[in-house]
Amino acid sequence: MSKSRAEKELEEFDVVFSALAHEARRRILVVLLGRHGEMTAGQIVERFSCSWPTMTRHLSILEEAGLIRVEKVGRERHYILNRQKLRHVVGGWLNWFEEEKNP
Repeated sequence: MSKSRAEKELEEFDVVFSALAHEARRRILVVLLGRHGEMTAGQIVERFSCSWPTMTRHLSILEEAGLIRVEKVGRERHYILNRQKLRHVVGGWLNWFEEEKNP
């Protein structure tokens, strides 16, 4: 049986909000935003007090949620903020709570 549009949206909300539930991942997004939406892994790790494996796990969760994407540039991995996905999912969730307008 195929899922309804609402069920698909709810699943997408769950993935994104689960990624956003951790303070460090929210901070990573803010740091990326402050750096014009793109940084290398090393630049991101420099700004946090956690280990490489922990940061790699956070970045992986954000990537799986579609909130960042990764591009390999030579030997470096560049992490790029996906503002459209964030606006689409969070904005879409907020739209569910808008008051209906009377015709």
